[in-house]
Amino acid sequence: MRIHVRVPATSANLGPGFDALGLALALHNEVVAEEADRVDVSLRGEGATELAKDGDNTVVRGVRLAYDAAGRPFRGVRLECVNRVPLARGLGSSAAAWVGGLAAGNALLGSPLDRDALLALAARAEGHPDNVAAAIFGGLTVSCATADAVTAVSLPVPRPLQWVVLIPEATNATADARAVLPAAVPRADAVFNVQRVALLLASLQTGRPAALRAALDDRLHQPYREKLFPWMRGVTSAAIAAGALGCVLSGAGPSLLAVVDGGVDGGRVARALEEALRRAGVAGAARALAVDTEGAVARVG
Repeated sequence: MRIHVRVPATSANLGPGFDALGLALALHNEVVAEEADRVDVSLRGEGATELAKDGDNTVVRGVRLAYDAAGRPFRGVRLECVNRVPLARGLGSSAAAWVGGLAAGNALLGSPLDRDALLALAARAEGHPDNVAAAIFGGLTVSCATADAVTAVSLPVPRPLQWVVLIPEATNATADARAVLPAAVPRADAVFNVQRVALLLASLQTGRPAALRAALDDRLHQPYREKLFPWMRGVTSAAIAAGALGCVLSGAGPSLLAVVDGGVDGGRVARALEEALRRAGVAGAARALAVDTEGAVARVG
């Protein structure tokens, strides 16, 4: 039996929703999986020369995790992976690998694990739920981890909005981006973010995009991460000057996500992002991506 899995890229946080919000984007990794007596991994695309091709491969680890959770012995797996999500850019490449492996392993077993079980496993493996929730459920997800469970709700996203992603050629490790964050923040900053994440969700659900101009601001992580990306403020300003409602760090960066209203030329915003990044001495490319509304999909055949 051959299992085909498709899993989307994801952008976490969306500015103020630190470790709570995730957005699935129509840029996909694909996995073809078959049961085998040993581990055999072929890789194409992003990370083909860098990623492990043995049991240390994250997709393989995801398959094994599904078998362990289902109480089934794992003998091996044959994987063909096509990676389109760039590595270490803040677009959920690690989450896509964990979710891709879990979805493949679950399907090989006859799908004994539901999506909530897959979410709990993926969040534990990844260390936070925002990216994996969006990768599993699709759309815009709000996720919350408690002591013994992870709850996620997927919300619709207004179609007129455009999502323009700037992907620098430079990479960034999530651990480094978390290391610059303080252990505590002023209460005023916490209130600032609560107000804006509430406004962001209200804006999206009521179809009032103009409110996003205020709602995408953040004080919990982006001001501290600017020291890793000194070009970020200038590039985001260029996107807004070109017509974007706002521009935020995608996950831990270095990619940026600009939100553009439907009546504005998204191509102009993409060009402004690229030009501002180039002026800062960093290479990169911008592209508009649709919202993926399905999340991880596994099928037989």
